[in-house]
Amino acid sequence: MTKTTSTAPVLGVRALNRATLDRQLLLRRTALTAERAVEHLVGLQAQNVKPPYYALAARLDGFDPEELSASMAERRVVRIVTMRSTIHTHTADDCLTLRPLVQPARDRELTVFRKGLAGVDLDRLARLARDLVEAEPRTMKQLREALAVEWPDADPQSLAVAARCTLPLVQVTPRGLWGQSGQVALTTAEHWLGRPAEPAPAPDATVLRYLAAFGPASVKDMQAWAGLTRLRDAFERLRPSLVTFRDGKGVELFDLPDAPRPDPDTPAPPRFLPEFDNLLLSHADRTRVVPPEHWGRNWQGNQAHRALLVDGFLAGVWTLESDALVVEPFARLTKEQRTEVTEEGQRMLKVMHPGSSYDIRFGTVLR
Repeated sequence: MTKTTSTAPVLGVRALNRATLDRQLLLRRTALTAERAVEHLVGLQAQNVKPPYYALAARLDGFDPEELSASMAERRVVRIVTMRSTIHTHTADDCLTLRPLVQPARDRELTVFRKGLAGVDLDRLARLARDLVEAEPRTMKQLREALAVEWPDADPQSLAVAARCTLPLVQVTPRGLWGQSGQVALTTAEHWLGRPAEPAPAPDATVLRYLAAFGPASVKDMQAWAGLTRLRDAFERLRPSLVTFRDGKGVELFDLPDAPRPDPDTPAPPRFLPEFDNLLLSHADRTRVVPPEHWGRNWQGNQAHRALLVDGFLAGVWTLESDALVVEPFARLTKEQRTEVTEEGQRMLKVMHPGSSYDIRFGTVLR
């Protein structure tokens, strides 16, 4: 630990929790548009179709799922693989800049499939795949079949993955639209958006945006969020314009000087978050949101469960059944907390499922 780090102010877990919740628009709902919120949050995790909608319902005042759906239909918002090599919902501008930034992670992903790509010219594969998906959107199955004609001795799945890693492929609508269905069909971001991708930006600007949405944070925190390595140099370049703190373990945390850092005792209302919400995935040390005793309890194998926050921390999971919102707390809630969770559940249902009738039930988590 350097002398500078050892003398920096300490931020406890609750202070970090409240600061992050504020940046994540989860201390109080905001009147931002869906598109502006997606931009501020630097994208929404979107492994499934519905999570981005539930994520915004927890954060925005007056949110209507059709608003985000319309932005996607009008190609102002897209679904594309970016951070951590996972699907995110991004604004069109971010799609064209962040995707090149995280290309090193896609290059690393390709190495896992190198055995199935023996003898394959990746530059030629990228050109051929671009021609295919820009002629018409293709599913991964269609890409496998078309590329296997050119490289019959290669592994078909590896060929399709190589196309996805080397090209900025977006999922075309109706996939991702609210209340509609559609298989995953892909074309290039440039073709879908009608403009070229931007050159890969220096990470410095993205560091500032990450801190605005997830800070205060360490270098390792941002690397966990982005799925990138070697970001220390960017933080060091920015150090003169940032402020620094320590967490309870002595880890150096960076932050924007004027970013909100609320009092640790600031009330944090309950929130119903979707599976894979970035709040729970975007720090190397997740104890600012996930108490150690609950680590892994919102996961089962590779499946994430929808998360319930109480007092700002992960406190249970929830499911939506045909006739009920079922809340499964990890520990006994007080009478006041149950009332607040019920009221928040009613609000979420009214926003996301207007006109439907659901009971709200409290169950017991057995995992």
